[in-house]
Amino acid sequence: MKGVFRFIGKVLLWWFGITIGLTLFYRFVPVPGTPLMIIRLFEEAKPGQKHRLYKDWVPFDQISPQLAKAVIASEDQKFMTHWGFDIEALEKAYKRNQKGKKRKLGGSTISMQTAKNVYLWPGRTWVRKAFEAYFTVLIEVLWSKKRILEVYLNVIEMGPGIYGAEAAAQAWFGKPASKLTANEAARIAACLPDPRRRNPARPSGYVAFRAARIQGMMYKLPKDFYPQP
Repeated sequence: MKGVFRFIGKVLLWWFGITIGLTLFYRFVPVPGTPLMIIRLFEEAKPGQKHRLYKDWVPFDQISPQLAKAVIASEDQKFMTHWGFDIEALEKAYKRNQKGKKRKLGGSTISMQTAKNVYLWPGRTWVRKAFEAYFTVLIEVLWSKKRILEVYLNVIEMGPGIYGAEAAAQAWFGKPASKLTANEAARIAACLPDPRRRNPARPSGYVAFRAARIQGMMYKLPKDFYPQP
């Protein structure tokens, strides 16, 4: 039994050492890729076609503040004040999903989505959720809110094979991420729940309606409620 506990102890030490070290590394260095990017490359590959992956890391100050406001307004209005988890939103999502609604409610914060995208694979198992919670705590402790948002805006899926603000701005609007307007940012944010099926450049009636609501919420955010470039 001593040998078993010694082995488990070594595994845990290696686990904490590697994950904490990697998170500290990503605090300063751009994230080169994510598990989702690799998975999508194989999912979207078609015979005779090249793999598609458009991403271009840009610093936070080269992303329009409008996009930061748009994703906070639409995805996580408590981003600057919570510690990684919005308990009220999670409870609300759990109660709604228990009723068997066809459209499931997520309740994930920007921090949780960042942790999931950077470190993990898609899925809804309890094991994956446990890992997601661990990495969420890790980035909340070791990164600033500004860094979390910077990573989120650079790795999040924003279209078929499109990842990050710069790639999305170029693909959908033919301009750099720094030049996105409030309306364009709101349309990108409106597509995030299903970015592979929705088009911010040619929005459906639903996307246009949702973007208008997001834009309205953006103007209500206090100036100091989101990280400044």
